[in-house]
Amino acid sequence: MDTIEIQRIVEVEDDNWWYRERRRIVARELRRTGGRGLAVDIGAAGGGNTRVLKDHGWRAVAVDSSATAVDLCLAQGIEAVHADACYLPLPSGEQDLALALNVLEHVDDDRAAVAEIVRVLRPGGAALVAVPCDMALWSAHDVALGRVRRYSRRALTDLLEEAGLSVDRMWSWNVLLRPLIRLRRHRTPHCEDMAHLHPYLNEALHLVTAIERHLPVRSWPGVTLFARVTRP
Repeated sequence: MDTIEIQRIVEVEDDNWWYRERRRIVARELRRTGGRGLAVDIGAAGGGNTRVLKDHGWRAVAVDSSATAVDLCLAQGIEAVHADACYLPLPSGEQDLALALNVLEHVDDDRAAVAEIVRVLRPGGAALVAVPCDMALWSAHDVALGRVRRYSRRALTDLLEEAGLSVDRMWSWNVLLRPLIRLRRHRTPHCEDMAHLHPYLNEALHLVTAIERHLPVRSWPGVTLFARVTRP
């Protein structure tokens, strides 16, 4: 992710429907975890999810391969380090929780990145992973964001389990919006800037994701896959 993209995220993530709802998912999973401890936010970008960790009492460090992202996190009082997802500058077996949200799809060797998650987690530690799903949704949007792939449920499950992680839950997100997003991205020959939305549209999209929370659609095809995993 380049400097301009990271700066754009920082400018909009407090209000943009997508980032707001993703933070809500992170908060929900933290409440389910129940405990507090050491956490690493891999690919932290502007640090929005790292702030959620800190707000819930976790001692969190942000890691990003962009020096700009690290500087932005430090400016907000977030502990941050400049490093590659495949080479985390953290001791082995100490982290209680790892976040890797929309990171693996950018890494050429995603197996090495997952192996690093396993290495830094303590036995019994958990990770929350999110990736874009389904290559049928591949578009200029993915190319512009520097993604290498999108994942099927089977591919993500195999990736995580082959690294030694136990998949506790896997679910789809943005199921209701999938038809609209697929149509829009395949008709638009360039990367959409979803951040610059009219306030009414932004709130309408947020409403759709809020409605989705209460519907039994998490096993249906969506736009994003989430996985909650544990290191045995």
